[in-house]
Amino acid sequence: MPKAKTKKSVSSRMKITKGGKVLRHRQGSSHMMVRMDRKRKRNLRKACLVLPSRVARTMKRLMGEG
Repeated sequence: MPKAKTKKSVSSRMKITKGGKVLRHRQGSSHMMVRMDRKRKRNLRKACLVLPSRVARTMKRLMGEG
């Protein structure tokens, strides 16, 4: 069976931590930032975890991990 190719669109948007969790960037930080208060904009800069479910497992497979 040939190796599965890495989906570059997924690998550019996601990151796998050392423990195997999947990180993603938060949505809503591309435009209309003037309306948001500082606290919300600051929290949007942080990455958040993809919940450990089938979605995270699928993302790992698309990125060529496990």
